[in-house]
Amino acid sequence: MNTIYILWLRQMKKYRRSGLRMVLSIIQPLVYFLALGYGFNSIFQQAGRGSYIQFIVPGVVAQTILFTSIFWGANIIFDKQFGFHKETLVAPVSRITVMLGGALGGATIGVIQGIVLFFIALIFGFHPYNLAGVFTSVGFMIMLSLAMVSFSSGIGAMVNDMPSFMAATNFLVVPLFFLSGSMYPLDNIPGVMKVIASVNPLSYAIDAMRSSLINQSHFGLTTDFLVMSGTLVVLFAFSVFRFTRIEA
Repeated sequence: MNTIYILWLRQMKKYRRSGLRMVLSIIQPLVYFLALGYGFNSIFQQAGRGSYIQFIVPGVVAQTILFTSIFWGANIIFDKQFGFHKETLVAPVSRITVMLGGALGGATIGVIQGIVLFFIALIFGFHPYNLAGVFTSVGFMIMLSLAMVSFSSGIGAMVNDMPSFMAATNFLVVPLFFLSGSMYPLDNIPGVMKVIASVNPLSYAIDAMRSSLINQSHFGLTTDFLVMSGTLVVLFAFSVFRFTRIEA
């Protein structure tokens, strides 16, 4: 546990020292929230769907966590290039412990970013359904961040250069986000998009947060939890499988 804590603390210290990174990672989702939230709010209301500002916040919070967590694997590439990764792998600790320490740090950062954006949304007029739902939503934020960091760790363990890592993650992150129902309801979309959204794990994370925060759900909170739990287990197993096969 001490090794996990030290590696977790290393990621937190790196995050605390990178003030510019903290700010920039919030700007893009904040632009989505302000531009789309206020821009389409009147149209959304005219369609009888309520407030678009309320609707979009869970999706934008999930976007923040997704982008922060899925690019965390870049840290593994940097550690490989600067030799730190080799030193940790030859240390008398298991590779799973090394992976857990860094991954928990990355997941913590992703959740912090999501919570920061949530508080910013409160300032701009977002109103959660109830306080209990906020804590439930944070639980799903943690699950999403852990799942995406696990996936990112597995990819980072597979490749040895930054261009390959960025190509692999960019290939997935944009479809994951835009085909998840983050920006639009899933009720009346074309059949093909509905099928894709149904197999997209991000759809269930967003639906769970939407259910918890504004009492609107497409799949149901129980289904959301089961799918997210299964996704987390599968992606964690993938990360462990790839990490234990890294060459020191």
